[in-house]
Parts: sequence; structure tokens; C-alpha cells
Amino acid sequence: MADSSNTNVVWHSGLPHEERWRLLGCRGGTVWFTGLSAAGKSTIASALERELVRRGVHAFRLDGDNVRHGLNRNLGFSREDRDENIRRIGEVARLFAESGCVAITAFISPYRADRRRARRIHEQAGLEFFEVFVNTPLEVCERRDPKGMYRRARAGEITDFTGVDDPYEPPEEPKLMLNTAELTVEQCVERCIDMLAEAGMIRRGEV
Repeated sequence: MADSSNTNVVWHSGLPHEERWRLLGCRGGTVWFTGLSAAGKSTIASALERELVRRGVHAFRLDGDNVRHGLNRNLGFSREDRDENIRRIGEVARLFAESGCVAITAFISPYRADRRRARRIHEQAGLEFFEVFVNTPLEVCERRDPKGMYRRARAGEITDFTGVDDPYEPPEEPKLMLNTAELTVEQCVERCIDMLAEAGMIRRGEV
């Protein structure tokens, strides 16, 4: 895979995001949901996106469906490809955030190093990065198993499946932790809204 650092690519600075946000009346950042398959990441992310947009906040959700069918359609599920998948998502989320959008990502993203890299590129750009750990127990995720992936992994039909024969490295200091075995989707969204309001990303009473 080509590495642009080895070419004569030069960064062209455009409109500073602080000025863009002031003119547009918005503020960008990324909410990064991580957790096991079937933990509830995409469900919460979708509900959060809907609630933010309902409140007039520019928000957009990135998940496997809208990324692997387009931008990352050439990537498989090897460790190298999974790393590259998360690297690209981190870069795209940063661009969305710079534009003044609240980018919402919902990916297993099992490795701390990949998540740290996504955080780092946001922090280097002066952007907020909220790591949200959907800490739903493995046994609950396996009972849900909406796509039958755990069943297939336990049967040996697929390998390197996170939580079965590939590790999940939980966040050490997530901004927020949610357990969908104990909280409703609405409660999870409310906690995310509170998190964003406390950080000054949105106004608490915004409707």
C-alpha cells in the first residue's frame, strides 16, 4: 500500500476549523464507540445521530455498512487490513470533525494501538475525541448474535473473531462506559448527550 510520506505530497492549509465553526455556528469532534460485536455500538450510534440531528446538530455516523461497502471495500479481515480499516476511519472522522460535524463511529476497533492513533490525529488537529466503551459482557453479546458470527466462530467456520479466538483490548480510560445489558438505548443516548454538553460540544437545552 502506498505511503504518501514517501512522495512529494505537501499539506495545503485552508480555512482554520475554528474560523469555520464560528462562521457556521457549530463545533466538530468525534464520538468513537468501541466494543465487542453485538454489544450495541451501532444501535446507540444510530440513535445518537438521530437525536443530535433532531436537535439541529450536524452529525454523521460511520460504521461498517457505509465504510466497507465504499471507502474500504478493498480490505479484508486480516490483522493488517483491520488496522488499515481503523486507520482510514480515524482519518475520515477527523476530516468530518474539522468540517464542524460530530462524527460518530461504531466499530469493534479491538486494539488499543489503533484507537490511540485515532485519538492522536484528532488531538494533533486540536479536535475533541470521545472514546465510548460499550462494555456489554461477552455472554450477552453471544446470546444476541444477530448475524450468527459467534456461532460460526465457535464452530471454527471463521477464525480471528474478536472475543473468541482474537483478543479485545478494552479502553484503559474511556470517556464514557455503557453496558447495554443494564441500560436502554435511550439511557445510553442521554449519557452521550450529557458527555457532549459537558464538553461544550452542544448546548444542554438544544432542541
